[in-house]
Amino acid sequence: MEQQNFFKDSRIYISLLAVLVITVLLFPEEGKFKYSYQIGRPWMYETLLSPIDFPILKTEQELLAEKESKASRIIPYFNYDDVVVNEQVKRLRARQGGRDVNDHLLYFIIESLYKIYSVGILPSMEDVSSVGTIVVQKDKRAQEMPVSEVYTPKRAEDYMKYYLSFSFPSYDADSVYAAYSLSEYIVPNLIYDQNKTNLFHKEAVDYISPTKGMVYAGQLIVSEGEIVTNEIEQLLDSFKQEYGLTYGYAESPVGLGTGHFIICLLIVASLFAVIYFTNKDILRHRKTFYFILTLYVLLFVLTVLIRSLNIDYLYIVPYSVFVIYLSMFFKRRYVFPMYTVMLLPLLFQGDSGVELYFMNLTGGIIAIVTFKYFNRGWLQFLNSLFIFVGMSLTYIGFLLSNDGTLSMFTAREIFRIAVNSLLVIAAYPVAFIFERLFSLVSHSRLIDLSDTNNKLLRELAQKAPGTFQHSLQVSNLASEAAREIGADMILARVGALYHDIGKMNNPQCFVENAPAGFNYHAKLSPEESAQQIIRHVDDGVEIARKHRLPEVIIDFIRTHHARSLTFYFYAQYCNAGGDPENKEPFMYHGQLPRTKEQVIVLMADAVEAASRSLKDYTSESISALVDSIISKRLSDSQLVEADISIKEIETVKRMFKERLEQVYHERIAYPTIKKS
Repeated sequence: MEQQNFFKDSRIYISLLAVLVITVLLFPEEGKFKYSYQIGRPWMYETLLSPIDFPILKTEQELLAEKESKASRIIPYFNYDDVVVNEQVKRLRARQGGRDVNDHLLYFIIESLYKIYSVGILPSMEDVSSVGTIVVQKDKRAQEMPVSEVYTPKRAEDYMKYYLSFSFPSYDADSVYAAYSLSEYIVPNLIYDQNKTNLFHKEAVDYISPTKGMVYAGQLIVSEGEIVTNEIEQLLDSFKQEYGLTYGYAESPVGLGTGHFIICLLIVASLFAVIYFTNKDILRHRKTFYFILTLYVLLFVLTVLIRSLNIDYLYIVPYSVFVIYLSMFFKRRYVFPMYTVMLLPLLFQGDSGVELYFMNLTGGIIAIVTFKYFNRGWLQFLNSLFIFVGMSLTYIGFLLSNDGTLSMFTAREIFRIAVNSLLVIAAYPVAFIFERLFSLVSHSRLIDLSDTNNKLLRELAQKAPGTFQHSLQVSNLASEAAREIGADMILARVGALYHDIGKMNNPQCFVENAPAGFNYHAKLSPEESAQQIIRHVDDGVEIARKHRLPEVIIDFIRTHHARSLTFYFYAQYCNAGGDPENKEPFMYHGQLPRTKEQVIVLMADAVEAASRSLKDYTSESISALVDSIISKRLSDSQLVEADISIKEIETVKRMFKERLEQVYHERIAYPTIKKS
């Protein structure tokens, strides 16, 4: 019952081609490592000898253990003060200059002081005795050295006495030491620096060599059929990274580019196929179609940019928010297949591609289910919590599937997933930019529009109360019918509420607003009356635009009479001798309905209006009325472009009959009390 004219729209193909070009140009240029391996499984390829020299990378556990070791080991930092020795020698010369001293002995003492101070004298610190190494900055150079190679005041004293006794055996070293008061001239010249100690400790923890040895060209990496152990996996991981950095994985750049083109083409084609087979109406509404393509390009560009920084950062990207963007404007049954295809580029992001894909697919599925219930205020954090739990479980599942243990588990990845989940909330408001940019209507906006206390509907109730009541009844019928066939209930309800707002410009022209005994059309010809009636469609479109109603709601105004006849006045015209072939003055010039929701409102409007003319509200009369009205619309070809099946129309008819019978059920007459 529809014409697939969108296949003739070149703009669809141009937009798809643009998306294809963008994704091909941005696709990462490197190829994929041609070997696949897993711990505990045999090497399925021929014996692998290293074609290049490469360093062996440390595992995450080794790096973590080394980092913890360095974090627990604090090396004190000292600045060498070269002024101290000159001051102490100067004091010694001044103090001994007026006394009877042995010049040769004094010269020896001074030389010994210079030697001791050149090495350095530590202050008396308990912390120093507990570490084996210190850092000394001397002459703008920092050098790490053992504590045993520098002096403490006690060791400097022992050194002086020893060499006094060795060089001057005729003197008593202790007596000379006391006579010259040498202990006064042995003071620390290594000054402890707390700030530099902290900084040096931080740098030592932050910088850890990622490698631990080399494998040279021609050396065996793994033999054919050999079981891949932890050590072999470490070698293969190291070879893979170095080979990719040095040569890349592409043996043929042309072939690589062709492969990327085919992959991008298949993804774009799959996205188009999903749209076509789930909701063809998207192809008719170009802005909606462009919105989906924009989301895909945004997801692709974001993935490529983040990957270029660090592939691990992809764990932070809140891909689940794309589900929320789609859920705001489409039904859930359309959202899941579109999101599944949009995520496909993640599969090509290195070894973690499959893991990333399934983690974000899980998060997206959860978002599809929970967003309906937790999409406002603090409840969004609950939605984020569910996403976090689902993605974390997927991450743990992949870890266990590797070797049956959680040895590779790190809190860092869980932290990244937590950030990912919270960013879903932060990125949510961007949806309202999309809503304005592409003239879309979110479910929250529809809910606001369905409030009968809003300004436009209050104005309709005041100016055309009969039309307002009619619109309420039509909205009830339409929303229930939409529920029955799986259409958008809230959209059908809102479309029905606004479909007749054009009657506000001339309310008494319509019988439901005219006072009793007043006939607006009494002095008008059938043609004039028909034109007055027909113009409420154009008036409605004008009022809707003035109040900035969404285009999808304006479509209900255009289509609720389609191109049908104002049959009452057409019959008057024919009965008065007019030409039956002259239908143009009596025909609405609206648009034929295309969506299920538009069809439902068209039928509900006609059925509700006609039901008021019934004199006998029996099941038979109501059934005959509904069948007649809808059959008339079908025979007049008013539904030829509609995306609705005969089965769905029958379901709508059945629901209309049931609801009208409930509304117009027989009521009992209350008896009066007889006067005594």
